Amino acid sequence: MPAANDPDRFERLPATAAERSVEGRPTRRAVLDWWAERFGIDPGVFGTHTFWERGAGKIWAMRADVALDSPMAIEALGMHVLRTRQEHWKPTLEAAQRFGHHATRNVCHLPEPAARAFLAGEDTDPEWDGDWGYLLVTHDIAGGPAPIGVGLYVHDELQSQVPKGRRREL
Repeated sequence: MPAANDPDRFERLPATAAERSVEGRPTRRAVLDWWAERFGIDPGVFGTHTFWERGAGKIWAMRADVALDSPMAIEALGMHVLRTRQEHWKPTLEAAQRFGHHATRNVCHLPEPAARAFLAGEDTDPEWDGDWGYLLVTHDIAGGPAPIGVGLYVHDELQSQVPKGRRREL
């Protein structure tokens, strides 16, 4: 009987599909390839990070390697970076803000009025002629573009994916 996903336990992502023990669990290679293909982020950016799944498709990254053999319950491990067990993988706000400055594609830059609306959780209608789907959103902060979040671009509209509890006025 194949291993099952335990929603209360962190499990390290296997390096490749051949090493997978839980059906549907993404591999480290798939996660690195996704960041590279979707956002142009070089896999080397994640070179010192290990990836872990907790629950169905909640991927965490940690800049270290540990053995999880403690009897203590672990609530968090590093940073939640990605949701994978859905039709389209979705990066988290934290991942966008931490790794987004490495992105070379699918980055939508917003001017001040649109950035204000986006951070407040409102949908915007940006000048965008790129790919649909999840985008990393930037705005000029301290003299240059900085990642501020994740948006979902569909039907000529950028839907803010800023979680309700994280919405702010700029």
